[in-house]
Amino acid sequence: MTGSRLYDIISVASAAKAVALKNLGLQKAGASYFLNSQRTLISLANPITQKFNVNISTPSSAYTAQRPVSTNPLINNVASPLEFDRRPNISPKNIDLSNKREYSTDSAKKPRSVIGEAEKKNFVMESSPVPASRLERLFHYGSLATGLGFGAITEGIRRIGSQQDTTISSVVLSPANLERMVKKFSQMRGAVLKVGQLLSFQDSKVLPPEIQEVLTRVQNSANYMPRGQLERVMTKNFSKNWRTDLFSSFEDYPIAAASIGQVHGAVLLQDHSSVAVKVQYPGVAESIDSDLNNISLLLTASRWLPEGLFLDKTIANARTELKWECDYLREAQAMERFAVLLKDEPGYAIPKVIHHASTQRVLTMERMFGTQITKGDWDQDTKNWIATKIMRLCLLEIGKFKYMQTDPNWANFLYNPDTKKLELLDFGAARGYGDEFIKNYLGVLRAAVRRDREACRIYSLKLGYLTGLESKSMLDAHIDSILVLGEAFSKDLNTADSKFDFSHQTITDRVRANIGIMLKERLTPPPEETYGLHRKLSGAFLLCAKLQAHVPCAELFEEIIGLEDPEE
Repeated sequence: MTGSRLYDIISVASAAKAVALKNLGLQKAGASYFLNSQRTLISLANPITQKFNVNISTPSSAYTAQRPVSTNPLINNVASPLEFDRRPNISPKNIDLSNKREYSTDSAKKPRSVIGEAEKKNFVMESSPVPASRLERLFHYGSLATGLGFGAITEGIRRIGSQQDTTISSVVLSPANLERMVKKFSQMRGAVLKVGQLLSFQDSKVLPPEIQEVLTRVQNSANYMPRGQLERVMTKNFSKNWRTDLFSSFEDYPIAAASIGQVHGAVLLQDHSSVAVKVQYPGVAESIDSDLNNISLLLTASRWLPEGLFLDKTIANARTELKWECDYLREAQAMERFAVLLKDEPGYAIPKVIHHASTQRVLTMERMFGTQITKGDWDQDTKNWIATKIMRLCLLEIGKFKYMQTDPNWANFLYNPDTKKLELLDFGAARGYGDEFIKNYLGVLRAAVRRDREACRIYSLKLGYLTGLESKSMLDAHIDSILVLGEAFSKDLNTADSKFDFSHQTITDRVRANIGIMLKERLTPPPEETYGLHRKLSGAFLLCAKLQAHVPCAELFEEIIGLEDPEE
């Protein structure tokens, strides 16, 4: 091992130290803290001397974490202007939802769907307590940072004299460290899973393959609260007699476990109707700011992500969306708002909110009995119908409602063959858009369909995609990507039956081909509104491709959006 490589490995310990010291509010270099339940003390590398010391002893004191100061604006209800004002700037990316976790509310009489079922047939959900207090969560992040640094040192020493790769990335992302990250992230839930979800939307060429593996496995993780912790959460939100006061039956084993909560099946005492009860993990909402500060510090110190991803904007977006999603009363309002918006649109079903069994941290809703759209054995006509309904919904959200459910997880869409309806779930990330943004965004969409490069440039400047100082290669890559997305809605590129054939589309690959240039030469992150919007649109495109659907995209676009800009 060369001296420079050894120095790189040891530098990992310094990065871990920086994370640990900042997390725990320690000002002194070389300070020690608990690493694990065996009470092992790790004295991290001094940033000046680059020395790394390991001492095994019994600590005489522990340090109290300081609460990070939040400058994030409060999240208001659905009708708040905050839905489209004062948002962080976020960079839109393409989405790969092939490994997204499944959320289903299938009847208990059917086999339960398990997160990651398609990828891990024998995978079962595991029970583990959720770290609830800020101090406890800070400690977990600090121990992870230390574990990664110590693991890198151990791996580097192990590889001395061998022919194995000893670059800093290789030793930090060793198999042992990957296991540490997956285990810790799955246990923490909350913010760390949300950031993992957002980063998993990036193209595989952007992130190291090891990080892609961690994100995939974390998205397929399925830890849920043990019964004792569940009882405490429900008692706090209702009363100690919540089971008998609200339900005639309640399934203790959850239907699904997600980043901020888990879902249980139940039967209401009031009218004996079947419901789904979403219960939020304790401490997740209160720890959003501190969790994200720690994640940001860890990712920044690791230097695993390219600068063009604008990590600070991704974290800011995660902060905003998490606060939305943790407010179940806000989500209940969004569900009811969508029920009104779609009341004249046939083929859609929204769960009814059960208000007397809902709080800000527990949401009870009508149970939907459809099947996750990518799991059913549908004929091609049914697949085409499903894809058309989802594409229509996206265009309605942009062009008519100015309000969108931005989470494209395929598990949020169920098809019920008995009612012939698309059942929509999970409205925590629903948001509104301002008139000026919608006007300019629809302008760039129409320009893309008309293949008008100059109009694409002008509207991109108005939206804030461009500063006007971009290089020619950046400008070309940006406009080329927009024009590619417009192809699906162009009559000239639809088939003889006026439908776009997603089974042979190359849109996703051609957009991805421009990502490298845009990451390298982008001068400003795109407007924050486009992050969730593009996430939803990309998810719709990928779903249509997965179903190999034929969708009348041009017809839908002309009906809902129109081809010409309205007169000023």
